[in-house]
Amino acid sequence: MTCGIWAAIWTIPPVFKAADGTAYRLDGPEDGPPLVLIHGLGLSSSLWQAHLPALCARYRVLNYDLYGHGQSCPAERPLSLSVFADQIARLLEDTALGPAHLIGFSIGGMINRRVAMDHPHLVRSLAILNSPHDRGAQMQQEVEARARKALDQGAEATLKAALERWFTPEFLASNTDIPRQVAAWRMQADRASYGQSAWVLAHGVRELICPAPALKVPSLVMTCAEDVGSTPQMSRDIAAEIAGAECRIIPRFKHLGLLESPEAFTQPFLDFLQSV
Repeated sequence: MTCGIWAAIWTIPPVFKAADGTAYRLDGPEDGPPLVLIHGLGLSSSLWQAHLPALCARYRVLNYDLYGHGQSCPAERPLSLSVFADQIARLLEDTALGPAHLIGFSIGGMINRRVAMDHPHLVRSLAILNSPHDRGAQMQQEVEARARKALDQGAEATLKAALERWFTPEFLASNTDIPRQVAAWRMQADRASYGQSAWVLAHGVRELICPAPALKVPSLVMTCAEDVGSTPQMSRDIAAEIAGAECRIIPRFKHLGLLESPEAFTQPFLDFLQSV
């Protein structure tokens, strides 16, 4: 099933560049509800390729690269969650899309929460996927240590261990193409931008715990049962802090179940979006 989805013919829309150097694509019906896709650390907008045909059938999809990732230029100021949130705000202004549904993976699920805090008028709903929350003291120290290593030594320093955290052993043994592509995206990222983004992923989660005022936007929170960095309990905790939020745990997969089994995510996206 997964191979069939990835092999499907898909016409990739042209890449545009915003004034700040952000690379983005627009697809789907021009009068469709706006939807923004936010990829994770060291990845690119191509993360969503298997999901685009279904999403673009109804929604006007804005798919972009984070600063210093994919085809986007590095930011002109030090990275933070608010800088990434401002990147989305500018894109929505530049494209005149207005308030949008925001689907964010990993750090993307931190960024879309920050958008809801900094620019609430731009948010219709949030889908927060495999995203961290309160890690506890020991795990927080471990994540920050990895981030410092990335700052000092670059993305390649933690790549092998990351792939083992992100994919099931069976998938790594049977599929080389997708892990190889993930590695290529990671190595494509600007070194300084990657290091700063790794620190935002590690340290920035602190500013999202028990936000005041509390978020009230319709939200779907999802993760995978075996994701050790964005655990089921973290997703339940995120959902508990957002009034009316739905929480779904996908069985079996690790952090990148989104790539390992796209179909496990696409229908829940659609069901949620059509309910808000």
